[in-house]
Amino acid sequence: MITLITVTYNAIDTLERTLRSVERQTYRKVQHIIKDGGSKDGTVALAEAYQKRNPEADIIVVSERDKGLYDAMNTALGMATGDYVCFLNAGDKLHAPDTLQRLVEAIPEGVEAGVVYGDTDIVDDDGKFIRKRRLSPPEHLRSGSFRNGMMVCHQAFYANRKLVPMYDTRYRFSADFDWCVKIMKESEKLGLPMVNTHLVLADYLSEGMTTRNHKASLHERFSIMVKHWGWVSTLAYHAWFIVRGWVKK
Repeated sequence: MITLITVTYNAIDTLERTLRSVERQTYRKVQHIIKDGGSKDGTVALAEAYQKRNPEADIIVVSERDKGLYDAMNTALGMATGDYVCFLNAGDKLHAPDTLQRLVEAIPEGVEAGVVYGDTDIVDDDGKFIRKRRLSPPEHLRSGSFRNGMMVCHQAFYANRKLVPMYDTRYRFSADFDWCVKIMKESEKLGLPMVNTHLVLADYLSEGMTTRNHKASLHERFSIMVKHWGWVSTLAYHAWFIVRGWVKK
């Protein structure tokens, strides 16, 4: 089973496309947790209508105040029962009706993966394709891959639930970066493979929270990189980023 988690707050304008993309999946072993932060705009009614029209599906809708995005995500993680967990924000979509089916089929038979991952398309408010994501997932994902940035979008990162920690809520914008690195390190420690599906898994709505707070997010990511790889390595990588950017001009 796959657990998809959608965290919402006053998302009436964007949630429907997310729900429809899950609803139309050919793979049916899906738990969908919708953790709402106490919306007042009809978001909860929309989620509950989705729940009611799919009575055979494992859909959980919870609306209560929380302490922010990552606190809400932690609450949802505590309810997850799937073998793999992925976060799909309101406005984001599974790329195609057979996305989850093809993702499951990409895992070699009899293999327990630490992470299953793929690519992401950037879309506009109407769900129309804008461009490919600037950072492409590496052929072979390792924890060190994220020294070059968040090489796999959060919405295309399916983590083995056994390895999943809670989010560090000290970070306001980049706890997902830290979360992914922790999972990859644990996957490597246990010798579990990270499987590249070679698929576009998600359509990511432009202008997410991290995008809107880009500068603060970069500061947090720098501190997270120092925590995981040390000052010397982090400074060396950032020096290389500066040189590479200058050479490309």
